[in-house]
Amino acid sequence: MTRDPNDQLPGDDALGDGARNAPRARYVDHAPKVQSALVIHPVRPAQRHEGVLAEARLEEAVGLALALDLDPIAQEIVVLREVSPPTLFGRGKVATFGDLCAEREIDVVVVDDALTPVQQRNLEKAWQTKVVDRTGLILEIFSRRARTREGRLQVELARLGYERSRLVRTWTHLERQRGGFGVMGGPGETQIETDRRLLAEKIDRLKKELEEVRRTRALHRSARKRTPFPTIALVGYTNAGKSTLFNRLTHAEVEAKDMLFATLDPTLRTLNLPDGRPAILSDTVGFISDLPHELVAAFRATLEEVEEADLILHVRDIASEASNEQSRDVMKVLSTLGIEETEAASRIIEVWNKIDLVEDDEREILAVRARRSLEGAQSPAFIASAVTGEGCEALLAYLASRVDEGPPSEIVLPAGEGEALAWLYRHGRVMSREYEDTGAVRLSVTLDDRALGQFERLFPNAAPRHTAPASV
Repeated sequence: MTRDPNDQLPGDDALGDGARNAPRARYVDHAPKVQSALVIHPVRPAQRHEGVLAEARLEEAVGLALALDLDPIAQEIVVLREVSPPTLFGRGKVATFGDLCAEREIDVVVVDDALTPVQQRNLEKAWQTKVVDRTGLILEIFSRRARTREGRLQVELARLGYERSRLVRTWTHLERQRGGFGVMGGPGETQIETDRRLLAEKIDRLKKELEEVRRTRALHRSARKRTPFPTIALVGYTNAGKSTLFNRLTHAEVEAKDMLFATLDPTLRTLNLPDGRPAILSDTVGFISDLPHELVAAFRATLEEVEEADLILHVRDIASEASNEQSRDVMKVLSTLGIEETEAASRIIEVWNKIDLVEDDEREILAVRARRSLEGAQSPAFIASAVTGEGCEALLAYLASRVDEGPPSEIVLPAGEGEALAWLYRHGRVMSREYEDTGAVRLSVTLDDRALGQFERLFPNAAPRHTAPASV
């Protein structure tokens, strides 16, 4: 915003003619400078056979840099013959990247790997620029995107745990030599110990606040359990299209971008399944390969929504070349939550999203595999496109059948029980409906145990009884 020199400021009358005739100050809002970045993906000796995956990982690292509003003007895959403890890279590569940083005036170097504090410090000295490793990059993105109080607490706790291991980098300018008689250490050692104590106290405080958040969330889940609504959680690799599918299924308007970690805070909406059966659908934070352990621990309160869900929709970007590797990374995180692969076949449903970006031949192969998955013992799968809506109706019909598992109940409603009839349509799945000569209504309804118990308490005049399964 630029101020017109002829505009009068409040209080100008009290300044006198000299001040009024003086040149006016100009107020200009300067947009922040976009920082240029060099993105490096190191391939360690044990990963040399993963050539195609390295390309995908580099592309993902570039996406992370873009999500942090960096301008990745250079990117490179570096195959390491061996890992150098002081700098990760060999001397030749360190010198080459140093020249590149000076020539291109690089502001930030992103190393798509976990750097030790010593390696990060040495590389910053050698390249004379800021160096960020994969963990630091993800933590910075999370700190910018978290909106709720819970999300900010979780990110701050993870960030402090990360910085505590790198505290020594802040005080390298202070002496650590031994002082005179009776002095155990230099001022640098004292300052580091003080900061470590302050960090530990802040971490303890944040953990207590998060524990309170966890108790509150547990109370909310208990309240939802008392309602006859099943819960379905969306999980998946970041940028797999979870939020877009969430909007498609619930007709919500949750922010959905083609960007890594566009969603951090969990969102819950009502999902109307076929035949009027409602459910609660939750959108959760996306997973990523080598997810920092600090974040897994900090976001456990949020991920408990996944643990408690009746069904889990694993959304996969089936158009990605790294789709299988991404799926394995998601399962690793779920395993840390206590959801093992043996449980996956009964509770997890795969959604092969972005099918609209797949070639016709490959699409046919995927469609056949998805149909066969419904007949086998593995996790069922559906091809779908959250953008076009393809496959979403079949997915909803299957979800309705899964949440309605169990024998139907036969319920007879006396004449005039319109409220009870409407309740059954809202909370159950009406399989059949017949009118008797007395005006009563006989229904065959599928209800879960919670809904059935609530119906019996609310409408004692209706007498539900389970229909015996048909003999084969």
